[in-house]
Amino acid sequence: MTNLALKPRLADAPSLARSAAPEAGSPQTGVRHFPVIVIGGGQAGLSISYCLKQQGVAHHVFEKHRIGHDWRARRWDSFCLVTPNWQCKLPGFPYAGDDPHGFIPKQEIVQYLEDYAASFAPPISEGVAVERMRRNADGVFEVETSAGAFSANQVVIATGGYHTPRVPRMAERLPADIVQLHSSAYRNADALPEGAVLVVGTGQSGCQIAEDLHWAGRQVHLSVGSAPRSPRQYRGKDAIDWLDEIGYYAIPIHAHPKKERVKAQANHYLTGRNGGHEIDLRRFALEGMKLHGRLKEIHGALFEFRDDLKANLDNADVVAQGIKNMIDQHIARAGIDAPIEPTYQPPWSPSEESLPLDLREADIRSVVWATGYTSDFRWVEVPVFDGRGEPSHQRGVTPVPGLYFLGLPWLYTWGSGRFAQVGEDAEYLAEAITQLAVRNARAV
Repeated sequence: MTNLALKPRLADAPSLARSAAPEAGSPQTGVRHFPVIVIGGGQAGLSISYCLKQQGVAHHVFEKHRIGHDWRARRWDSFCLVTPNWQCKLPGFPYAGDDPHGFIPKQEIVQYLEDYAASFAPPISEGVAVERMRRNADGVFEVETSAGAFSANQVVIATGGYHTPRVPRMAERLPADIVQLHSSAYRNADALPEGAVLVVGTGQSGCQIAEDLHWAGRQVHLSVGSAPRSPRQYRGKDAIDWLDEIGYYAIPIHAHPKKERVKAQANHYLTGRNGGHEIDLRRFALEGMKLHGRLKEIHGALFEFRDDLKANLDNADVVAQGIKNMIDQHIARAGIDAPIEPTYQPPWSPSEESLPLDLREADIRSVVWATGYTSDFRWVEVPVFDGRGEPSHQRGVTPVPGLYFLGLPWLYTWGSGRFAQVGEDAEYLAEAITQLAVRNARAV
């Protein structure tokens, strides 16, 4: 286990519970008021709470579950971060363990968040769901929760962008005896029925779950999509270390070559498990995993796939090679002495067109849908969303004065939704919140 060498755990911080007490309401309305309300107590919500505390801004955080809930409840047992430990750098609480280039497993991610909260005692109410939020005619935000009504001058929505597990409607056509679950509900191979398993989707979750099942000795069928892959180690260093050195992770979205289109790009698949390694689906195929193209149609227990398996594997290789080329160019420009690696040669390639898969004949008794999430902001009754239902903002600052978003993927940079750079966005928003509060106070 990684030695995090962090501060006392949340259970050892009774001051946290005391600080969670809500502020008294106004005698006119009885509604309890805070200058700032933060919705969500994950890494984003905790980061902005820390920054607001540093600024001396009174605020309160509402968390629907417990701190670290998604890491506890929506990750499988062998889950590890795919980013190195040194990228865990929440404001005022950077990684301080003895393995900066390792990859924190699930339980230690939860511990990191709990210890972070214990380190500064945020004013937080856990187990309180925000059910509705709107802005009244006076510009005050009204927040209805499972613990009653509150109001605030400013609100930070720090719930991230992955809210509702997404499963295609065609899943309804599967026979009732086939066990189906979303990747967020997968825990380990033993929790599934005996027999083969079909995993649909090859983002980070799909590939890592397929590997977990494969290593457990299960016969795995994998429906391969268009997600790109990334090298893990290259020319003597982790690819993420190289890309950070190049400055890729500091590129703001408005300066990225793909601009807003990068938000729709699937995460590159690789893993931090067992010290971190590259995931090569072609090698899985050599070891007996059955690869198929993208899912096309379901007819009862019969699955049809598109004839795009070779194209998807080839495109993933092209992306991985593009990352290597970027690193090569950086090494050459900087005159760095780094070992040379041979060009990747595909060890396996599909030999025939994609054939239908009969789940009965293949003894497939369970299907894991690694098909991502959708965002759900229906409870936010403020006109701040675009035609796709996504919040309009500039680095988290919306056109509605006093309303902010934090922790969204590509809110500003690649790391905005991650431990790596959510803190930088939080510092930016804390400054914006402070400035608006000062301006409003002067206007009174």
